[in-house]
Amino acid sequence: MFDFNRTFVLPVLPLKNTVVFPYSTLPISIARPASIAAVDEALSTENKMIAVFTQRDPEKDTPRTDDLYVVGTSAIIKLITRSDSMIQLIIQAIERIEITQAEQDEPFLKARVKTLPLLTEESIEVEALQRELMDLAGKYFSLVNPDIKLNFPPFVSPGEDFMHLVYALGQLLEQDFKKSQLLLEAPSQLSAMQIIRGRLVHEIQILEVRKKITDKAQSEIGKEQRNYILRQQLQAIQKELGEKGTADEEIAQLHKKLEDACLPDEIRGEVKRELSRLEQIPQISPEYQVARAHLDLILELPWHKHTTDNLNLGNARQVLDEDHYGLKDIKERIIEQLAVMKLNPSAKAPILCFAGPPGVGKTSLGQSIARALGRKFERFSLGGMHDEAELRGHRRTYIGAMPGRIIQALRRAGAKNPLVMLDEIDKLGHDFRGDPSAALMEILDPAQNCAFRDNYLDLPFDLSKIFFITTANTIDTIPKPLLDRMELIRLSGYSDEEKMEIARHYLIPRQRSEAGLKEEQFFLPDETVAAIIRRYAREAGVRELERMLGKLARKAAVRFAEDHHEPVRVQVVDLPEMLGPERFFIEKLRQELPAGVATGLAWTESGGDILYIEAIEVPEGEKFTLTGHLGEVMKESAMAANSYVLSRCREMGIDRHHEAVHIHVPAGAIPKDGPSAGVTMATALASLYSGFPCRSDTAMTGEITLSGLVLPVGGIKEKILAARRANITRIILPGENEKDLRDLPENVRQEMEFIFAQRIEDVLKVAIPELHCSS
Repeated sequence: MFDFNRTFVLPVLPLKNTVVFPYSTLPISIARPASIAAVDEALSTENKMIAVFTQRDPEKDTPRTDDLYVVGTSAIIKLITRSDSMIQLIIQAIERIEITQAEQDEPFLKARVKTLPLLTEESIEVEALQRELMDLAGKYFSLVNPDIKLNFPPFVSPGEDFMHLVYALGQLLEQDFKKSQLLLEAPSQLSAMQIIRGRLVHEIQILEVRKKITDKAQSEIGKEQRNYILRQQLQAIQKELGEKGTADEEIAQLHKKLEDACLPDEIRGEVKRELSRLEQIPQISPEYQVARAHLDLILELPWHKHTTDNLNLGNARQVLDEDHYGLKDIKERIIEQLAVMKLNPSAKAPILCFAGPPGVGKTSLGQSIARALGRKFERFSLGGMHDEAELRGHRRTYIGAMPGRIIQALRRAGAKNPLVMLDEIDKLGHDFRGDPSAALMEILDPAQNCAFRDNYLDLPFDLSKIFFITTANTIDTIPKPLLDRMELIRLSGYSDEEKMEIARHYLIPRQRSEAGLKEEQFFLPDETVAAIIRRYAREAGVRELERMLGKLARKAAVRFAEDHHEPVRVQVVDLPEMLGPERFFIEKLRQELPAGVATGLAWTESGGDILYIEAIEVPEGEKFTLTGHLGEVMKESAMAANSYVLSRCREMGIDRHHEAVHIHVPAGAIPKDGPSAGVTMATALASLYSGFPCRSDTAMTGEITLSGLVLPVGGIKEKILAARRANITRIILPGENEKDLRDLPENVRQEMEFIFAQRIEDVLKVAIPELHCSS
């Protein structure tokens, strides 16, 4: 036997990417001539001993002793098989050795080696580590193959070296040869066990993650296979019982729906093709549900179904008058349309756009029109819509695809001629997903919508029978091509008298009913309603007025709920207690105007409003300053007004100094723009330069030119009603706007004085009586 207490000279077998641990037996293939010579040298000795070392660089084909790791293993050659160019060995490793000196490099490596025993110790830590390694090894092999059941105590008996297990694990674990070499070079039993423990923990974590992934995939596959097998078994059972399967029933139902449906010929042919395709798709396929939903939509759409219009003009007038007060123009337009439909049933439905301030009844008017016509009513809001697919629909290739809002509305209505209200068309958005207003141009175009093709439906549908009504607060934000496709009908604000009638006939009864009160329990005198209108609800519409009336009704309901049985009669003096402090003090504002201040009229999305223009002279600063959040058009109007007044100072008898001028328009947080304040700015500047004040009961509106002309403007009714709410009785208007007075209630025209101006001098004469003006 080999004497392990001495050094020996042994032939060296260098290995690539492989580390041989003591106590292991493994096969090795050798093809390099130097390695074959080293094996032959070992076989020529009695004990057939050879030294096995690992190369530091596996790429080197002719390594020298310096190219090898210093620590290796002594081994005995147990079996050898030769072929033409290589030999196969089975070696049994004995123990660790270390190179002390290189003896030769040619024709094979030979070196002097010495044995390198491990430092051993007996302690609680070593014993604990040994037990943990056995547990980890068992867990590792159970993860590699659950069928393997290792019994380690017999494998490593108490009298044997525990390193048998450590080195066996090192040989079995898949790891880089450099990490294996670290284990071989470990100086003590404790350090070797710590290295193999870390490696075992790492491998177990990897195996657990792999097992989790595999189990999840197997579970999903198993569930699908189980469902498929169950469906096949169910179909077989149903076939034996003479019953049809679920898929067959669905197909049969679709065929029956197709037979009963009234479809155009080209649509019927498309549905038949889709049904034939559906029969070929497995029911468990996601595509089956997509195709089924598409067919359901086609068969549920009203391709030829429509409601019969009520063309009784008298009934239409009655319904419209019951639901809304005033609105003469709109009611007449609906009556005209009914007359046309009565004489020409094939006429296309109109496309109307109701534009007006909030609270004047645009949306509720659509419901009344549908009731008068006897049509189904569908409404959806366009406000904030950014994606054109909301209108055109999504293509069926997308998950969760749906038809557009128009097709959905037709499906709900069950008729191809409903009244569809598109609310807030002026608040459409657009972004990278598309521009909904571009889709609306096709939907609202009578020349195109007879063959509208929704992306989801992907079939032409006739929208020309739909009565489209859109609503907007302002038309400035509506694209011009889209606005051109609609008939614009403007809804102006209500006068105080109109609000009184609306409150008396509509709002008070509705709020009384919602509060659960009877007519004799809650009463509002006319003077109380008038006070609410002027002091708490100064607006173009009646929405805030209805809120105030609802608040009074709820307070009355509280009293009756607390067992008070006396009727509630709300007087004017009770309003501060029930509604809070007065919100508007119009009659107390600007009773006297200083020089440089003029009263103008403005149009806003909420109706009309009064606008005060203030001008002062300052000793220093910029020559002409404008403040009040003014737009570019309004700034240019101010400059034109100043230039004109300065050019006419001599004719007006004004001694003009050259101080700087500052023009301000109050309510600076609100953006203001437009040319209609031109006459007001010219009047304020003329008042400032002359020192004469303007009349406080006079307001004005109109665009001006540098040559002194006063041009017409819009929003006349809203502006006049705003002036009336502010107790202003004289209005200066451009001469061309005289025709707009016919839109005013008769009592308003009788109460107020209207002055029509062709030139700026006409305005100044009546606005500043003390000023001498010559035309």
